[in-house]
Amino acid sequence: MFLDMLKSFVGKVINIDRGGRGSRIGKLLDVYDDYFVLLTEEEGVVYYNTQHVKSLTENTKGYNIVFPENFEYKKAHNLLSLLENQKLQWIKINHDSPEKIEGILYDVNNDIISLIFNDEIVRIPMFHLRNIRMG
Repeated sequence: MFLDMLKSFVGKVINIDRGGRGSRIGKLLDVYDDYFVLLTEEEGVVYYNTQHVKSLTENTKGYNIVFPENFEYKKAHNLLSLLENQKLQWIKINHDSPEKIEGILYDVNNDIISLIFNDEIVRIPMFHLRNIRMG
């Protein structure tokens, strides 16, 4: 039911988790099985895990994001597939949290994401993945 409601906002400006540290305003680009894609002015494209969204507000205050010509973003049917397609690429995870981390995506499965950061391999449970930025 939440996904159906979320899909009705595609192409509109929304506010995710209004008022909190992780609050973001952007244009909703797409909605998939367990994540959605938000274009923000500050951070560009951000991929959100839907299970961690606390609230969603339609923003009607004239916020306008202009798409560059030939604008593209990563797409996959679910979050696991999105991440599998980014192996050995630089990603940022939970960038709005004290537990933020970035590095090269080394491995991913239904349970754990493994990132290489400096000389460490950091493992993060998929459950704790809130949002992702590529590159």
